[in-house]
Amino acid sequence: MECAVLSDPRNAALILRLHFHDCFVQGCDGSVLLDDTITLQGEKKAPENLHALKGFRIIDRIKNRLESECPETVSCADILTIAARDAVLLVGGPYWDVPLGRKDSKTAGYELTEANLPKASDGLLSIISKFIYQGLSVTDMVALSGSHTIGMARCVNFRERIYGDFTSTTGMNPVSQNHLSSLKSVCSPDSKSDHNVSALDYVTPNLFDNSYYHILLKGEGLINSDQELYSSVLAVETKKLVKKYAENAVAFFEQFSQSMVKLGNITNHETYANGEVRKNCRFVNT
Repeated sequence: MECAVLSDPRNAALILRLHFHDCFVQGCDGSVLLDDTITLQGEKKAPENLHALKGFRIIDRIKNRLESECPETVSCADILTIAARDAVLLVGGPYWDVPLGRKDSKTAGYELTEANLPKASDGLLSIISKFIYQGLSVTDMVALSGSHTIGMARCVNFRERIYGDFTSTTGMNPVSQNHLSSLKSVCSPDSKSDHNVSALDYVTPNLFDNSYYHILLKGEGLINSDQELYSSVLAVETKKLVKKYAENAVAFFEQFSQSMVKLGNITNHETYANGEVRKNCRFVNT
């Protein structure tokens, strides 16, 4: 993981996102890593994942190394969970102990991605409900959203925001308006620029810190679902947490670590009972 992040710090966000998307669809079972086969439809080509997920080759390399040393011992689900922790650590974030013992699924949840995964356009109640469904609290949701202190978003996911209420949430701040102009140069109103990207945290895009929350305080959240945490009329509890983590990076790191353990413990009961340790993370064992 260290080599991957040293070669490109953006790889940290790719692995963290992979882990999140894995856990929110039938638990942390490595199902997001499965390729399509004649008998299995994986999750990679689901609309919510198709252009959002990368980093699979990094996991492949880690798995290949482990298989050569300790065959059929460490599951792909555990590898992804540990890699997410190490990715955060390598870009300045906190360390936490990762409980181990996950098994790899023999199935995938293509149909579940649409309902389970938060969308950039989601309102606050929708985001909260998706986290609660996974057994995660509002506090967990606000802390885990802080992972957007690293990573990129595609224009198609923030176009509506920058051509919509961005100006009203920033209060016509001249600095914010300059930033908005920069965003519009990356993301045009038409679909030609759908795949252009911009940093979710434009201040320190490759450093895991609490800058994301400062951006929300200024009304500059890049995607709607982020800014909703502070600007929604329903954001009574979440607004307090955004302020807390903006003011206290230690409190953010502590809660993020606790919430990542909870995320990593989301269990697929079928896999827990009937799962396996895959030899290749892309395919179930034969």
